Amino acid sequence: MKKVAFYTLGCKLNYSETSTISRKFEEKGYKKVDFTDQPDIFIINTCSVTENADKKCHKVVREARAISPNAYVAIIGCYAQLKPKEISEIPGVDAVLGAAEKFRLVELLDGFVRPEAPVVYASEIGAVKNFNTSYSIHDRTRTFLKVQDGCDYSCSFCTIPLARGASRSDSIENILKTAREIASTEVKEIVLTGVNTGDYGLQDGARVNRFIDLIKELDQVEGIERFRISSIEPNLLTDEIIDFVGQSKRFVPHFHVPLQSGSNKILKLMRRRYQRELYVSRVEKIKAVMPHACIGVDVIVGFPDETKEDFLETYQFLNNLDISYLHVFTYSERENTLAAEMPNPVHSKERAERSKMLHILSDKKRRAFYEQHVGNEFSVLFENDIEEGRMHGFTENYIRVAAQYDPILINELKKIRITSINEKGLALIEETETILLHH
Repeated sequence: MKKVAFYTLGCKLNYSETSTISRKFEEKGYKKVDFTDQPDIFIINTCSVTENADKKCHKVVREARAISPNAYVAIIGCYAQLKPKEISEIPGVDAVLGAAEKFRLVELLDGFVRPEAPVVYASEIGAVKNFNTSYSIHDRTRTFLKVQDGCDYSCSFCTIPLARGASRSDSIENILKTAREIASTEVKEIVLTGVNTGDYGLQDGARVNRFIDLIKELDQVEGIERFRISSIEPNLLTDEIIDFVGQSKRFVPHFHVPLQSGSNKILKLMRRRYQRELYVSRVEKIKAVMPHACIGVDVIVGFPDETKEDFLETYQFLNNLDISYLHVFTYSERENTLAAEMPNPVHSKERAERSKMLHILSDKKRRAFYEQHVGNEFSVLFENDIEEGRMHGFTENYIRVAAQYDPILINELKKIRITSINEKGLALIEETETILLHH
């Protein structure tokens, strides 16, 4: 029985796909092991959103070779689709598989005998038509379920359409079937993922459903306590979706809404499909329906032609918004994107300074959001995440809670009352039986 190990770089979507591919190996009789357990095969699922992700791929390959010098090393994922020849030239790589081939790697590389020269299976991205159902089972608490893949948008900084192809979706029937399968396990929460999740409903280029249709059906699935939407574009986050989540039985009040810039000038250069005024309206609508909702924001700093004034406009815009946290990305040039050819690049030192400022702002926003809810009761899903004798979990509105470890409460939804926020920015709760109120 050959041993296989997996390593995933990048987004939740990649994690869901790695998990699905790993189950294909196990069905064929391979034994899944940890990366350090001297496996016979390494499967490395790559990302290419930033230059740093590319460098990480090189490093993981070196580590794999150090751990198991004679193992078979296969590279899949976005980086593999964008630069298959470049990856095949990395010392120690045996195979590279693109977006159309990665789910067939067990068949394509049957036996996993190391070749004399690296093999490459990477079709043109236009050949990627199929939707492959994927979900992660990396712990018993939460699952990432892919409902959509690819993107038809053409943001000037992004390579994802080149790496994943056109927007396409799973059917509602198949997603419901998968959700019920997940519900038969110990999993309590499903996170819906995709490249452009709100664009759900396209099949073979035709729109057959809408995202609102999907979440209304999922809300009826018994056995799943929570559904969470991983990310949704502001122009696709309709009043109908917000109103539905506000009265939903299972969808939680947590929205992650990419902004990228608070400057209309930069949004136009980025070829985003909205202006900052629309973003404000989405935040105001969410808070009007769900005052306790958590709102996360993606933002890019150092985009070409972003002056200091443009950045400060973004900073003040975010500072004034009723949001809960930021995911900050430092712009990096990507080949075959319009932005890479734009004039007036921002110096790397300035990019780093702007990133640091927004990270500090994010910490302040998160702490302020947590402090707003001290004294309130929520439900927490406790995870098998133990540090210094404390277990951790998240409330429905994504407040991370720390409590004294109790094995009985792991993977359980319990009512708690937040009492304070500690120096690490974690919410603390009253730890008595009378406060841990059972359903």
